[in-house]
Formats: sequence, structure tokens, C-alpha cells
Amino acid sequence: MGEPRPRVLCIAGSPRRRGNSELLLDACAIGVEAADGLVDRLPVVECGVGPCIGCGACSVTGVCAIADGMCDIYPRIDAADAIVVASAVYFATVPAVLKALYDRCQPYWARRRLAATNPALAPTVRRPGALLLVRGGGDPYGFDAAIATTCSVFAVLGIDCLHELAVEGPDEAGDITGHPDALRSAEEIGRALVQEVRRTRPA
Repeated sequence: MGEPRPRVLCIAGSPRRRGNSELLLDACAIGVEAADGLVDRLPVVECGVGPCIGCGACSVTGVCAIADGMCDIYPRIDAADAIVVASAVYFATVPAVLKALYDRCQPYWARRRLAATNPALAPTVRRPGALLLVRGGGDPYGFDAAIATTCSVFAVLGIDCLHELAVEGPDEAGDITGHPDALRSAEEIGRALVQEVRRTRPA
């Protein structure tokens, strides 16, 4: 049998379905599939992810104590060979639905600390990732906070953010279709992620 097809978790982080950032993600998914990768689509707004409550349980167990939609997302994060996040930018950072998912990645940070006494909890491989951002413009603080927030989470997940695509201008739903270069770039990123997974997989 041949090697398994690379699985790319495509996280749609906007609270609005089929908005500009998700259309950009669709283009990336086309690139993944064109390179013979598998797409796992995750629209966060439909997953029922509540906020972290800072209870500290994961600091002891390495497992989140909240039973909600995030319970189904953790295995999908773990199974992904690469992760791409697409998001609108709200007040210079990611929307609340995506930030809730980010904050609920705290168990991964806790496991890194617990690995000092339980090496089985230590991350074993690094994976490629990408970030696709869209904002309407006008905010002088730009994309930096959204990029930094996402890269912080990627670091905890063992994800190397190899590609960043930031598109300024699209505001109303569907405006991204007027940016064909951005859509092409997103598709190229999808192809590149699959190629990177194949390049770095252990022999």
C-alpha cells in the first residue's frame, strides 16, 4: 500500500458562513485536493465551542474538563498532517468564535509542562500550517494582532506557519471574488502544504 494521503484541517474562523475568508479557504482546499490531499473542513461557528473558563483542570490532567463541541475537534487537530486557518479580522484580531477555539487549546500547553514528568505527553512531530486573513480596511492596527494570536496557538500545537496571506479590501459578502490573485495564492498555499507534508514525513 502507498503512503496515506496528507490530511489538511481547514478551519473556517468567521462567524459568518460563506463569507470572504471562507471563500478564500475554499480556494485553498481546491489546492489541497489538486495535490491529492484530504480536506477536513471545520466551520468553527457551527461546532458549539464555548470559552475557556480558566478552571485549571487541564494543568493537572492534560485534558479539558468542558464537555462541548471542542471534544470532537481535539481528535481532528491531532489527526491533521497540516492545518490552515482562514479568518476575518475584527478589531485587529480574530473573531470571538475562533478565539474561543484558540483558548481551548490550553490543554496542549498544559501537556508540554506535564511532559517533564510524563514524556508520553510531549509532542513528537512538527507540522506545516498556513493562515489566511481578510479585512475590510480602515483599522490602523492592521493584521498584526491576528497573526500573532494565531502563531501563538500554532506554536503550542507544533505547527510551523509557513504561509501567511493577508487580503485587505473585501468587506461585503463575496467581495473576495474581485481579488483573483488572492484566490490563486490561496490555492497555491493548499498545494504547498500537501507537498510539505510529503517532503517532511518520516521515511
